[in-house]
Amino acid sequence: MTPKEYQKRALEQVRAYVDLLTEWREKARDLDPALGVDWTERAWEAAATRRPYFKRTNGLGQPVPAFCLKIPTGGGKTLLATRIVGLVNVRFSRSQTGLVLWVVPTKQIYDQTLRALRDKDHPYRRQLDITSAERTLVLEKSSAFGPSEVAENLCVLLLMLPSANRETKEQLRMFRDSGGFTSFFPADDEVKEHEALHRRIPNLDTFAKIGGSWEGQIKTSLGNTLRLLEPLIVLDEGHKAYGSLARKTLEGFNPRMIVELSATPTKEANVLVEVSGQALNAEEMIKLDLHIQNKSSVSWQDTLLAAIEHRHRLEEQALEHESKTGDYIRPICLVQVERTGKEQRKAGFIHAEDVRDYFLRHPTITAEQVAVKTSARDELKEVDEVGGLLSRDCPIRFIITKQALQEGWDCAFAYVLAILTRPSSKSALTQLVGRILRQPYARKTRVPALDESYVFCFQRNARELLDQVRRGFGKEGLDDLASRIRTEDWGIPRPGATVTARQRDRFRPATKEFVLPAFVIREGRHWRPVHHEAHILSRVRWSEVDLTSLFDLELGREGGDQVLRAGLDGEHFRAASLAGPAVSVDAEDGVVDYYFAANHLNEVMPNPWRAAEAARRVFATLMSNRPKELVAANSLFILEELRKHLALERDRLSRDVFSDLLDSGTMRFLVIAKDFGFNRLPLTIDYPAKERQANREDGSQFQRNLFDRTNETDLNGLEQKVAAYLDGQERLFFWYRNRSRKDFFVQGWRPHRIYADFILTLEADEPDADDEFHRVFVVETKGVHLKDSEDTAYKRSIFDLCSKHARKADWAEFVPAMRDKVMRFEVVDEDQWERRLNALLQA
Repeated sequence: MTPKEYQKRALEQVRAYVDLLTEWREKARDLDPALGVDWTERAWEAAATRRPYFKRTNGLGQPVPAFCLKIPTGGGKTLLATRIVGLVNVRFSRSQTGLVLWVVPTKQIYDQTLRALRDKDHPYRRQLDITSAERTLVLEKSSAFGPSEVAENLCVLLLMLPSANRETKEQLRMFRDSGGFTSFFPADDEVKEHEALHRRIPNLDTFAKIGGSWEGQIKTSLGNTLRLLEPLIVLDEGHKAYGSLARKTLEGFNPRMIVELSATPTKEANVLVEVSGQALNAEEMIKLDLHIQNKSSVSWQDTLLAAIEHRHRLEEQALEHESKTGDYIRPICLVQVERTGKEQRKAGFIHAEDVRDYFLRHPTITAEQVAVKTSARDELKEVDEVGGLLSRDCPIRFIITKQALQEGWDCAFAYVLAILTRPSSKSALTQLVGRILRQPYARKTRVPALDESYVFCFQRNARELLDQVRRGFGKEGLDDLASRIRTEDWGIPRPGATVTARQRDRFRPATKEFVLPAFVIREGRHWRPVHHEAHILSRVRWSEVDLTSLFDLELGREGGDQVLRAGLDGEHFRAASLAGPAVSVDAEDGVVDYYFAANHLNEVMPNPWRAAEAARRVFATLMSNRPKELVAANSLFILEELRKHLALERDRLSRDVFSDLLDSGTMRFLVIAKDFGFNRLPLTIDYPAKERQANREDGSQFQRNLFDRTNETDLNGLEQKVAAYLDGQERLFFWYRNRSRKDFFVQGWRPHRIYADFILTLEADEPDADDEFHRVFVVETKGVHLKDSEDTAYKRSIFDLCSKHARKADWAEFVPAMRDKVMRFEVVDEDQWERRLNALLQA
């Protein structure tokens, strides 16, 4: 599964931070402990997050690095977590094996996660298998395992938060003595070994306090085993683990690192990565707009009937869509009722069986299409065991619930939510709204009705209704998309209803021949827009990759819990138990499976033969002058360093290709609109109906905006400030908010395209000039936290190149109307945007 752009950025932030943690951990080892340097705090400061750092310590009082990813519902938190496990293991722990303690808050999320991690075809499991070279063990609290399993595998132990949130040491099974973990501890009669282990790890539970008959005897419990193994902790819904008891227990497991995932982290969370709802929407991850039909009828049956009919219409469109694309979608309706228990069916309350009876009286609904999901009755369990709700063989179209689907339930086919609770219920919408927002296959269908979501309820106060749904968006981390909620008291708006924004009349004549330049490449007699893979990456001279800096790579100490998959020729290393030698060599050559290496390097070197050969060269050279055991113990670290180095080499060689093409004239910076209609400004833009319009700070409409409206969702906080500033500048002719993935972009030597934020034009210097504008600026804004990032530096270099070539006389030779225009490309930082724009506009 290819990561989305915001996921790639998140992983790069985590990668950089983990590197800083590793660097500062090593520095701290060389410092005098009396100085009291907290290496986790120093790494956070070096990361320049501009957020306060909240220290965490383990059960031994030692610093524990802890960070949080703030990702909205539907943003792929779990997939990111599986990739982060690999990053931490390779770059921080330098091990392919070890223990991951995966903590979830509810039974629903537990079952869902366990099912995915055990399915070897699921993207989550496949990612873990890449990290472990297909040696992944998924464990539960009741699983017995020993040192050899941990030494030879990546062990993921799934645990529900209440299991870790104990009140007394004897209350829960995982803290009791157990025969399943004796191999981790000294034998019962080895008193001195028990004492030595307890001195090394003082927070291990023992049978009695000082003075007891079993003084110093360590319990062979799962809790003690976790303390011994120092797991990486992954906290799903991390905001639920900030109670003092939960924090104390989790930190008491002596974790080597804590990674939190949350849509709504607490104030005490160390938020390293923050993804907005707009980012998810731009990547087509969620169904928006959300339409709400508020039925005035006193009959809940009327509300349910409306939901049934709408779901049926959606299925008709889904079948038509499948006939054209092959994509299978079976829209599902969730129904929330007031009562579910056998003894709770009485007059005055809407019971699950009342709703089922109504469904079965409908002429188009069969019994197998309806399922009840409650804490006591789970009719989805059998479905989950035979392919799940997304399977073509699954007949379910209606799911009746009360609270069982409130959090963590994930089904992208859920489109319609029918709320049949009493109007006095304040939590129904708030708790369930996130269940219908995920977009099937994480991409839009281009069928408006199938790209949006729907809520049906009855007898609600319109203002309270909207507030409830907005709170629901807040619980899902989608606060910035609250304007994408559509309420309708008399019926649901037509799916996909839009309003059309148009260029203002006074600007239209000037934009008729307004075309922006692009890097284009000659193909025969024609010029084509540059595409990275076809025109840049395909020309990279991989034979010129320089690997020499890796030949003297500084490796860590010998040993470590390491296992390597058998190589293509059968040679392999085998890890011993924790008590024995860490690594032994079974053969003279090859320490890795080079097929696995090529797969690991695929993102940066798409040629698998070249990738395998690069890995072979690096490992062979290192083994020629280092002990093979040392190379084996550091193989994952070496492979990751190779990946980083190849990414730099790819960009270096791609830049050489880019420069050569420009120097030879094969590639130029031109306007090619005559042939392709490329990089023109749109004449109209369709916006979702009733979406809130962005305005000046005083509430008045923008006047110098090229279009007669721009919506709030098009502008983040910094962009709103910039737009308001630009609209007040007398010299400005018009400004335009350039839309990502839809409008003007620049393709450089790296894979991703650069979509600038604004396009500005200045009025002509002479009032009687033939042209109404003479200067054009393409402006990218950057927040303070991104000012010094490597990506920002790349964009500056590309924009500098664009400005340089825009000064050439022939850049607009295909569109005479643009020939005399002066064009500049600028990256403007948040901490100096106003001063920089002032300078540009006065130049």
